[in-house]
Amino acid sequence: MIKSNQLSPGMTIRVGSKIYRIESCVKVSMARGVPFMKTKLKTLTGDEVTEKNFKLGQEVEVVKLVERHIEYLYLEGKDHIFLDIDTLESVPVDQDVIGDKVNFLKEGVELKAMFYGDTIFSVDLPQFLELTIVKTEDMSGKPSMSGTSKIAILETGAKVEVPMFIESGDVIKVDTVESEFVQRV
Repeated sequence: MIKSNQLSPGMTIRVGSKIYRIESCVKVSMARGVPFMKTKLKTLTGDEVTEKNFKLGQEVEVVKLVERHIEYLYLEGKDHIFLDIDTLESVPVDQDVIGDKVNFLKEGVELKAMFYGDTIFSVDLPQFLELTIVKTEDMSGKPSMSGTSKIAILETGAKVEVPMFIESGDVIKVDTVESEFVQRV
């Protein structure tokens, strides 16, 4: 527990039964009235952003998240099953936690996961992955940045724009943050 006037952006706290990351935090002082801490909180289980005010000196529970490495295994129903590399236990992760990162998941990919107890709140892909192209689509009639590119469908189902010389079966390096082609491997 810490006092509300010690809060700072980036901290993870518990409010009620939910866990939030502090996006912004400002001390508000008024000519009349009691000063308070105004915070903008983002829930770790989704994209919900909430504003919450705390009285100065109010106790707030700080949550310590633990970073662990997990390896993708397979999809089972709505959950993605990962192997916790440290404990060698299988860990189910809900589709909502994975989000758009599912476009780059394939068996054997290692990710960083933020745990609180046994619950995973977020996962981070490596910035670059090497993936195989299963099909390319002609972009005739569609505008592109250079006019000399086409859409490639990767083994994970993701679609990225690639140069015309890239063919099905090629292995390419992809930037998973920007969803962009980097180079042929």
